[in-house]
Amino acid sequence: MKRILFPTDFSEVATNAFVHALEFAKIVQGELILLHTFDLPVFDNQFFPENYAVIYDSLELAQFEMFKDEIPKLRAIAEERNLDKIKMSHRLMDGDLLFNIKRAVKEDKIDFVVMGTSGVTGWEAFFVGSNAGSAIIGIDVPMLCVPLEAKFKKIQTIGFTTRFRTKDKKALKTVLDIAKKTNAKVKCLYVKTSSSDVSKDTIDKWETEFMQEPIEFFVITSDEIKETILDFILYKDIDVLTMLTYKRGFFEGLFKPSFTKKMAPNFDIPILAIHID
Repeated sequence: MKRILFPTDFSEVATNAFVHALEFAKIVQGELILLHTFDLPVFDNQFFPENYAVIYDSLELAQFEMFKDEIPKLRAIAEERNLDKIKMSHRLMDGDLLFNIKRAVKEDKIDFVVMGTSGVTGWEAFFVGSNAGSAIIGIDVPMLCVPLEAKFKKIQTIGFTTRFRTKDKKALKTVLDIAKKTNAKVKCLYVKTSSSDVSKDTIDKWETEFMQEPIEFFVITSDEIKETILDFILYKDIDVLTMLTYKRGFFEGLFKPSFTKKMAPNFDIPILAIHID
């Protein structure tokens, strides 16, 4: 059974993403591990020599009580969607969110992470200027990032961006496995720029290798990568966009500040980020 980590702060953004996490768990036949993290304030114990431990204990207890009160609300959402049979467990951890996500991924042998993201306008903010963006380049398991504007709908078309590298095939097979479970199609996009070095022979070999799979390949010649991807999402009715991270800093290099807010509307579809070694 696949194990899916769902970090939550019980906000509107997280609650919206929880619906996606439930539905994703249904697709991959997985279980959910709900993670809530909190920061304890720093006190100088020389000023609270007797009550130092008591203060921390009371703060941790308050977080636990809040956590305990919120869980039934999430279970109610699962019941409303007839997904209450999905197994859910919980982790309450203090400290840095990203550190705890990495720790939970390792300790709980996580296969996927599903996380909400908010306040996103444009590519740079999505991938670089948010907790979700930081987590993308900090973990090695696939991560589904869900903007607040992305209301769940049945996945019918999954977009997949590629450079036709051999190591991309492993990620494509992961996406294909998800697509087959939901009877979706995969539309694979390669933006061929003036500096591209992918040969037609390579593309033909990919098309031949995957000709029996529910995949369509699209090669679009353009030096405007970001705008081309946005057009692809719109005109090909993409429900989930898959993007690959080849190394730390990939997103920063591709989605730079010159891509202005005017040019980049708010995201309203989830992004599935898959790390490639």
